[in-house]
Amino acid sequence: MEIFVLAFFALGYLVLGGADIGVGMALPYLGRGADERREVIAAIAPFFLGNEVWLVATAGVLAGLFPELEAELLSGNVAVVVPLLLSWVVRDMGLWLRGRLPGIRWRGFWDGAVVAGSWGLALSLGVLLSDVLLGLHGPVALVPALLVAVVFGAHGLAFATLRLRGELRRRAAVLSGGSGEARTYALTAAALVAIGVLAGLRLPLTAGPTAALLTPVILVVTPLLVAAQAWVWWIFRHRVTGPSYL
Repeated sequence: MEIFVLAFFALGYLVLGGADIGVGMALPYLGRGADERREVIAAIAPFFLGNEVWLVATAGVLAGLFPELEAELLSGNVAVVVPLLLSWVVRDMGLWLRGRLPGIRWRGFWDGAVVAGSWGLALSLGVLLSDVLLGLHGPVALVPALLVAVVFGAHGLAFATLRLRGELRRRAAVLSGGSGEARTYALTAAALVAIGVLAGLRLPLTAGPTAALLTPVILVVTPLLVAAQAWVWWIFRHRVTGPSYL
């Protein structure tokens, strides 16, 4: 049961969080001007905080149910985890601060932070997955990490086609050819799930002594998390029609 809980949160983050990471990576391509970039960011604005809960939950499940794996995977990969956390902070700072003051330079700077942070997240996750899947370390791990980042980018574009309208949607539909957006999103989501599953199969998934105590609590809380996420998606199910609060 503990393994399925970890897989649920980890794969959920790759699919849900991977979408807003990919949109951030593609921001310069999708949004050619300040107004367009505001609308692109509005496509992920209602979701990115909720998506990050899945990453926090994954780390919590690792620490609580699989302490030995957490020590090996996170504490043992400080050179990857630190850039990942920094990229996360930089990306979120960009999303929150870009609209706090007027001015092209101010928003341009924080839009750049969104792009840099999104690429940093994708590459850091790619390096971590390269370590698990292929045992690669150092600069050579950047090669498969770039491939993982490409999948994140494609997933973001597929998500953007489901959220944007008009010219922005046409740009995002470069992979789906203007039709079959849902199919393209399903394919990119399946690719991320496949990468996550393959990585999971190579991990020593032995639950720690606290699993018997924590697993029932997690099973009670998880439906509440899923229900809250589903409610947000239902409320913001329609395509973006203008800039958001960000």
